[in-house]
Amino acid sequence: MWMSIPFCLLYLIALVSNALLLILVRAEQNLHEPQFYFLALLALIDLDLSLSTMPSVLAIFCFNVHHIGLDACLTQMFFIHALSSVESGVLVAMAFDRLVAICAPLNYTRILTHYTVACLSGAALPRGATLLAPLPFFLRTFPFCGANILSHSYCYYPDMLNLACGDVTFSSAYGLICTFVVDVVFILASYMKILGTIVKLGTQDRNWKSLHTCACHLCTVLVFYLPLISLAVLHHYTQDTPPIVYTTMSNAYLLMTPLLNPLVYSLKSQQIQAALRKRFWVQRVIAGE
Repeated sequence: MWMSIPFCLLYLIALVSNALLLILVRAEQNLHEPQFYFLALLALIDLDLSLSTMPSVLAIFCFNVHHIGLDACLTQMFFIHALSSVESGVLVAMAFDRLVAICAPLNYTRILTHYTVACLSGAALPRGATLLAPLPFFLRTFPFCGANILSHSYCYYPDMLNLACGDVTFSSAYGLICTFVVDVVFILASYMKILGTIVKLGTQDRNWKSLHTCACHLCTVLVFYLPLISLAVLHHYTQDTPPIVYTTMSNAYLLMTPLLNPLVYSLKSQQIQAALRKRFWVQRVIAGE
């Protein structure tokens, strides 16, 4: 039961901080820019991701419930991976935003219009749902034999594949390639182009200023992909891993992104800091009156 206290606290912080980001982007006129629209979408996805894992995690730590039905598990697995795929797509859109901002700054407002932002954001959702929809049906075709014990407190696709009997090579490769490999390649290509442009700028001050505009997005990419890749590697390429390693990495994958994304942008983005100061200063003044 005592483990439920930090988990509840972390969930609460994640929900409140991402909800606060959504409110700030909606309320503050100076945040009505493409990069902050993408940030708001990222916060919304993190909210949904937290809510999709909360039932099983809190059921284990608060109520000592260690069982879940197959249909419920497949449903949770679909939402976790579909939302992760959507978030990965949004990170690609944010990389494109930084690419245009640095490589074609004079054409930024012409290229990144509200219509373009809506199209990029709207494409991420059906892409994630469509690509990940076959995964539950793949698992439905396999029998589950032996001890059906999951390594994590939520239903994770590679973890469920390990419990399935039969040849799961195609299912494993599909889940890996269709979700994140293409996105990672595009993000790497974008930053190679960005670095090439920054090197051509010449002066160190301009180089540092250009890199600083990408710092928030780079931190977000690392926060999202490092736990994801580490957890995937553990499942695919290691055997007899201690349970504590699985638990640590799964909780990092579960909580790091919703917790750290708002923190990264609050610490690195001057516009977000100004909006926070303005919002809380106004409330303090009103409360004082």
